[in-house]
Order: sequence, then structure tokens, then C-alpha cells
Amino acid sequence: MTDASAGPPRVRPRQSLSGRLWLVATLAVLLSEIVVFLPYIAHERSLWLTGRIEDATIVVLAAANTTMDTARHTELLHLADTEAILLKDRNGTVKIGDVTMGSDASIDLRQEGLLLRIRRAMRALVMHDNRLIKVSDSSPYAPDTEVRMWLHEGGLGRALWNFAGDFAVLSLAIAGVTGGLVYLAVLLLLVRPMRRLTGSIAAFRADPERTTPLDADNLTVLSHDEITIAGRELATMQHELRAALWRNARLAALGTVVAKVSHDLRGILTPALLTAERLQLNPDARVQRAGEVLATAVDRAADLVRRTLDYAREGPPPLAFTPVALAPLVTEAAELTPQPGHPLHLTNTIDPGISVLAERIQLFRVLSNLMRNAAEAGARSLRVSARCDGLVVLVDIADDGPGLSQAILGELFRPFAGSGRRGGSGLGLAIARDLMVAHGGDIQLLESGPTGTTFRLTLRLAEPAQPGEAGLQGERIAPTTSADV
Repeated sequence: MTDASAGPPRVRPRQSLSGRLWLVATLAVLLSEIVVFLPYIAHERSLWLTGRIEDATIVVLAAANTTMDTARHTELLHLADTEAILLKDRNGTVKIGDVTMGSDASIDLRQEGLLLRIRRAMRALVMHDNRLIKVSDSSPYAPDTEVRMWLHEGGLGRALWNFAGDFAVLSLAIAGVTGGLVYLAVLLLLVRPMRRLTGSIAAFRADPERTTPLDADNLTVLSHDEITIAGRELATMQHELRAALWRNARLAALGTVVAKVSHDLRGILTPALLTAERLQLNPDARVQRAGEVLATAVDRAADLVRRTLDYAREGPPPLAFTPVALAPLVTEAAELTPQPGHPLHLTNTIDPGISVLAERIQLFRVLSNLMRNAAEAGARSLRVSARCDGLVVLVDIADDGPGLSQAILGELFRPFAGSGRRGGSGLGLAIARDLMVAHGGDIQLLESGPTGTTFRLTLRLAEPAQPGEAGLQGERIAPTTSADV
């Protein structure tokens, strides 16, 4: 079993969300730097070779305009880091060094594309060859002049290695800073709020009655973001759950108390009921009226005790489902339901062939509760209809009462809160909802207003509807049966 008092489980730093996102961000930046490095290294190679072409051009022009001996030419070639230079233009060709020497590779910078430059730059960076290469390009000072030079590739490799080292240091610094910023942002905006959420959930799970609900306003530094909304929903759920636990605790205590005193209370009420019956036999009309009032009060007290005890017991009532003819049961419920003041006029339009899968006694209780509520609210007529919708039956119970007040609509099916009359227990609809859920169905309020109130019951159909059967598919209304009960 999990120790509820141990608090939320701790996550190792390397397994935490912030740590993993830091690693992902760092790797992403490094991968991006690698992608950027390839064209940059190719560009650096082109710049280096172009710089050698410029130096070679200057050397050739200087040698052509002055008289120099071979030693002076060798010195100029050494300063340009080349072995030989050839310059060709419309006026002729100028040579310095042995331009007839062979080369290990020939490179024409004018014909290189990006991919070729990248491939040659990576080779010079990785292979460390000191090959003799011939490089051709146009003169930067005269586009119609071609410059060729012979040089060793070792200098290019060293230059590219220096550039790669500087780029790697800069990339690691950028990746580290970016990863650190991502880590701090995730830690501040996600991880800490989530830790508060999980901590509140764990603490509330351990002791929901004493734990203070989450304060969503101080959950994160941002406002109106997803985590703030989640925190507010969690706080609302915690408040509602605490209220539900408090109500359930009171119901459990109430059930225990009622179970203990119900027997004694019935014994106390029995003499009062006998006295009321004797008073009703008295020839004096005023005494008879007093006996009727006393008997009614005793019946209401006994009924309240019974209904409270039935609702407060744990678990749904055990049900034995059988096919139940719906129309006769509605008529029977209307006939046997106590209706104070005046009787209800029932209009039963349910097809006699409709049967539902239910326990007759418990479904009778649901119908009786709804009819009693309608009569107590002041309704004078009741219309009950039913239609099949696939494998379920929808039963609509409509009265012509004054409707329900807006104050109780939100608490309609909550025990001790959904009563619309003074002195009501608020258990009738709560019991009806529990019984309908136990039947695999539901009860809902369709409408309520000055012209009346309509409830809908959802029940399972006992037998599939036959094609063309009247009333089952809603094609026509079954013969109407009206009765005053």
C-alpha cells in the first residue's frame, strides 16, 4: 500500500522535466550549430583561398613591374605561401616559379557549388594532407584576368582547424546559455507549479478534510495560462469534494442516529396514532378535525423517518429486474400516492404494450415521488407519455404546476437542498435519482416554468419494438386514458 503521509514522490534531477528539457534544448542547439557549421566552414575555406589569390595577384603585378632576380621571386612566393603563380590576361601571361610542376588536385573556385565547397572543406579539415593543389580563379582586381597558383594544403587545414575550434567554443557557450535559460524557464513556469499541484493532490488525498485547498492565484508567475486554469479547476474540485465529504459524513451520522432511534420513535408515535384514530370517531366535528390533523402529522413524521433512513443507508438498493408494464404501473402510482388538498387529474398516453426492465416496487417509488411533488407544488393535472428510442424508453411526466424556483434548480437532486416547499425534506428527487441510476437509467428536468414542469425518465426497454406497433416508434399517439385519482 502507498503511504499517503509520505507526500508526493520525488523525481531525480536527471529524470525531472526541467533536466530533460535542458538536455533536449542543449542537444537541439548543438545540432543546429552543426548544421550551421557546414556552410560556415565552406565559406571560411573560400575566404582563405580567395585571400591567397589576392596575394598571388599582388605578387605577380609587383614582379612584372619591377626587375627582380630569382631569389627575390622565391622570397615573394614564400611570403604568398605559394610554390608558383601564373597570371593570364589579354596582354599575355606572367609566370613566377615553376608553373609546369604537377599537382595532386586542381581546384577552380569559379565552378564550385555549395555542396562541393562543403565536401572539400571537410576533407581539408579531417584528412590533414599536405597535398600540392592548383587553385584557379579570376583576379579580384581584374575580372577578365585568370590567376593560377600552386600551394600546399597544410596551411588551409590549419586555418580551418583554428576556425572550427573557435566555432566549437562559441557553440558550446551558446548551447549552455540556451539550455540554462530553458532550464530556468521550465523550472519557474512548469516544474514548480506542477510540484505544487502534485503536492496539493497528495496532501488532499492523505487528509481531504483538514488540508487547505490549493491557492491557484499564487501557483505560477503567469496569469490565465493553462497551469493556472488547471489549478483553479483543482481548487474548485477540492472545495466541492470537501463539501461532498462533509455532507456524506453528516448523512452517515444521520443514518446511524436514525437507525438507532427509528424503532423507539415508532413506538412513541404509535400511541399518538391510536389517540388520533379515537378522536376521529368522536361525534364532535371539531374533535374529528383535530384527530385528522394529528393523524396526518404522525404519518408525515413516520414517513420522514423512513425516507431519511432509506436514503442514508450505504450503497444502492438491491434490484431484481423483471419486465414491467409501464402504463398500468403509472395508473396504480397515481391512485395510491397521497395527494394533499385536491386530487390530480391523470392523462396516461402510454401504449399498453410498452414494458420496461425494472423492479416494480422501486420504479413505483420513483413515480410516486414525482407525483407527490407535483401535487404538493399545486399541480391539478398530470400528463404521462412514453416513446421508444432504440433500446431505451423515454418517459415524460408533465404537470401544470407553478414551476420550480430558480433558487433550487441547481440543487434539485441534492439531498436536503432540493425541496421547493416549506417543511420539505428534499429527499424525494434525490431518492428518485439514485433509484433511476440503479436501474441503469436517469432522471432529468426537461423544463420548468409558470405553465408547468416536465421530468424525463430513461429506462431500458424490456422487449424490442415490433415494426409498425402503435406508440413505440412515435408514429401515432396511443388511445388516451384519463382518470381523476
